[in-house]
Amino acid sequence: MFNETPSGGPEHGEMLAILARARPDRLKQHAETLLGELGDITVLANRTGLVMVPMRDTVQNVDFHLGEVLVSEAHITDPAGHVGYGMVTGRDLERAMAMAVIDLSVAVRGRDAGSASFLAEEKAHLAHVEDERMRQVEATRVEMETF
Repeated sequence: MFNETPSGGPEHGEMLAILARARPDRLKQHAETLLGELGDITVLANRTGLVMVPMRDTVQNVDFHLGEVLVSEAHITDPAGHVGYGMVTGRDLERAMAMAVIDLSVAVRGRDAGSASFLAEEKAHLAHVEDERMRQVEATRVEMETF
């Protein structure tokens, strides 16, 4: 439901994934710049809760629930009916609301230059962080001989 744009484009899910993992201070700062341009918004949900974490057992090829994770969720709308949504792990309602504000702004105005730049910078930062993490994991790899 929330991984598709109103026009059906698949890039909305990717945008939400970037926003959910974006650096909190930068996310909130960018949302603050957009908030004044949106006008009146209605907050439909701004809450924390637990969601189940699904996993797949690759041996038996079955899904199971690993456990629960705390999330913060925000769901907003404008008078024209455009929707903004945000969900992040942990107890950070401001971060979830910032994500929803950016999502609503993109739904209303499309990706302006500021939002497109913000998303590109955060995507590059996340790729760098992931690359660094994989380098650290690779450094711990041990080659074993088998007889």
